[in-house]
Amino acid sequence: MKARALWYVAPGVAELREESLPPRAPDQALVRMRASGISRGTERLVLAGRVPESQWPVMRAPLMAGDFPHPVKYGYAAVGVVEDGPDALLGRRVFCLHPHQDLFLAPAAMCIPVPDDVPDLRAVLAANMETAVNILWDARPLLGEWALVVGAGVVGLLAAALLARIPGLSVTLCDIDPRRAGLARAMGAEFCRPEEAPKGCDLVVHASGSAAGLRLALAHAGFEARIIEASWHGDREVSLPLGEAFHAGRFALISSQVGQVAPAMRGRRSHADRLALALALLADSRFDALLAPPLPFAGLPAALPGLLEEGGSHPCPTILYYP
Repeated sequence: MKARALWYVAPGVAELREESLPPRAPDQALVRMRASGISRGTERLVLAGRVPESQWPVMRAPLMAGDFPHPVKYGYAAVGVVEDGPDALLGRRVFCLHPHQDLFLAPAAMCIPVPDDVPDLRAVLAANMETAVNILWDARPLLGEWALVVGAGVVGLLAAALLARIPGLSVTLCDIDPRRAGLARAMGAEFCRPEEAPKGCDLVVHASGSAAGLRLALAHAGFEARIIEASWHGDREVSLPLGEAFHAGRFALISSQVGQVAPAMRGRRSHADRLALALALLADSRFDALLAPPLPFAGLPAALPGLLEEGGSHPCPTILYYP
């Protein structure tokens, strides 16, 4: 069996490579890809070769191939149909944390069935929604709190959407791009530019990926606020004003990273449970607004640098693998 996969081969350069698949093992599923999504922030760093050497083991995607910095086969938002595998999965649509590849083998345990009411393209948001779920588990929001989300990328928008479902919780989404205002309101949040951001917030989620965004998060936190750092800065150093209100305000700066189940649910929910929850939460057509018009898989290498640029009206680039 032959397959084609996207490889990041040098800074700013990607290509499709053909490979032969080995025979399927009993505990594997053979999946024909239907759609995949690009994680703009993480894959931008991978394409640029900016994954710090100290983080190479931590930032390996579950089913990636190659080694950082390049060449590497990377990605984790695959939706496909099981063509061969265990009876419980045969013929079913599944989500899997697999790189961009038109046909692949994966452990059957990692292939999570997609609910019937979640279409292919929306299902590619599952990895980002799983991150948003983990953010809320780390944040432990309370009814009646004032929450600020800094950064209206796909993770920030999904986190804001989940926060907005909590009764009595006021949610404002802050971004430098005014084109994200409509998306914020579609997710149930208010929108503001940085200069308009409310102060004294009880809970702040930082998801902008920028040092300026994290500084803004600190500046707008209230007394004993929880600041959830959901961004990954790669090899960049971040300077923070910890000599200002940080200590007097008794702020808690909490790192949230999806590689581990958040402590609030660890031991009670597995990674598979969390991913299944993320897929179930995507049974909401409002999330279609986050998806960019799909691009054919064959055109991905040439289009990738542009797809990974910041901004734009649709934060999640999507790839189609069939006509």
